[in-house]
Amino acid sequence: MSSSRYWELSLAVSPDVSEGLTNFVWELGALGVVEEEEPGKPPRLRAFFSKTEFAAALEERVRVYLDGLRALGFEPPGEPSVVALADEDWADAWRAHFRPVAVGRSLLVAPPWERPPRTGRLVITIEPGRAFGTGQHGSTVGCLLRLEALLADGAPAQAIDLGTGSGILAITAARLGVGAVLAVDEDPDAVASAIANAARNGVCDRVRCVLAPASSLDAPAAPLVVANLLAAAHLRLAARYGRWVTDGGTLILGGILDAEAPAVAQALGAHGFAERARASVEGWTSLELRRGPRAPLHDHA
Repeated sequence: MSSSRYWELSLAVSPDVSEGLTNFVWELGALGVVEEEEPGKPPRLRAFFSKTEFAAALEERVRVYLDGLRALGFEPPGEPSVVALADEDWADAWRAHFRPVAVGRSLLVAPPWERPPRTGRLVITIEPGRAFGTGQHGSTVGCLLRLEALLADGAPAQAIDLGTGSGILAITAARLGVGAVLAVDEDPDAVASAIANAARNGVCDRVRCVLAPASSLDAPAAPLVVANLLAAAHLRLAARYGRWVTDGGTLILGGILDAEAPAVAQALGAHGFAERARASVEGWTSLELRRGPRAPLHDHA
């Protein structure tokens, strides 16, 4: 009999279901979630739970969720299994998968327990936790790439980060020179995480974290708005983005599957936004759009 105090739920996932499944296991009470990738194999999701949860019930709820995905036309590549996590602490298993990640030409995203060697890159320190955004996911990397490229030509005085999660985009914007960033999330865990990460990066004076749904945000427009949300959320918010972005300002959207990008760009185009650039990373597209007169499309990261 294992003396472990934790369960490990694992199953193979595909890019079109990983985001939703990750959110679902957090809602089930996961203590930590990692996604592993090995050459020639589909990515594998590992989620860790306290043994106060019942293994059979946990597995059954995930199976029901997968059946719902199949009914919608998605085909998850694997079935879930729940086993006792033997001979290791779940926190160590969680930490083992978060190493410093170089992004673009100048950024390095690192967890606080790592001391990366000095390479001249700007180190963004992010504690992985229940809040989304560690620099490991393609949608986050794409947004970071567009932020880096945009702010290389100069940073605006204000920015808004909708659905801030861990705060990684708001913090990076501040570290790259934005004077004041409003970081917004409707999840109290995310706001707490973003505040703590802002402190780790020494930008508490420039990053203000607010608990609020993006759909009801009442804030002055800013010349830069970033939103790493799912495509469905961008479509719902398409008419509202114009309220938050000043004339001539920039909107960076992440969390969009490559196949969804044309529909999102078209929806924003109907509200006065023209696509300027995009980044595609591991099947996820980040769009950079400008509010105002249509401008030609330029470099693709």
